[in-house]
Amino acid sequence: MFANTIRNGRKEKGMTQLRRSTLAGITLALTMGAISAQAQWVMAARAVAGRVQQMRDRSQDGSGFDVATVVLGADVDKVYQTAIKNLSARTDLKITMQDARKRVVQFTNGPQVASLQATPLGEKITQLVIASNLAPPPDATSLVVEGVLKVCKEMNVQCTLEGQ
Repeated sequence: MFANTIRNGRKEKGMTQLRRSTLAGITLALTMGAISAQAQWVMAARAVAGRVQQMRDRSQDGSGFDVATVVLGADVDKVYQTAIKNLSARTDLKITMQDARKRVVQFTNGPQVASLQATPLGEKITQLVIASNLAPPPDATSLVVEGVLKVCKEMNVQCTLEGQ
């Protein structure tokens, strides 16, 4: 009986080691897959870097929105600090809220209110989004596109407005 207990103990120990090895293999495979997916995402982000995308719409009652976004090959904190610096330097704008932890800032020029957010997409890859309501007509210059292009210029990144 004692011999059976020893054999069963060895068998259970072997099964436990097999389970651990299998679990380690699965974990390694999942980690490598995640790293590969991250690398593909970073390559895609770099491919679109500097392309300013804009979306705007105005309803019949005159209300509407204006959004601009760009991917920059730069550190997220540096992008956010550059944006804050540029907004603070402008006498026609007033910063109404800042959240450095979320990298969000809200500002206004009077008739328009806007929000800016810098989001890390990877190491030294940042998505910058600026959104606002539309100014009453005529609004020749987009506040959000102007803001994105100003940050690009300050960061020495060449940005172009898509469709232009």
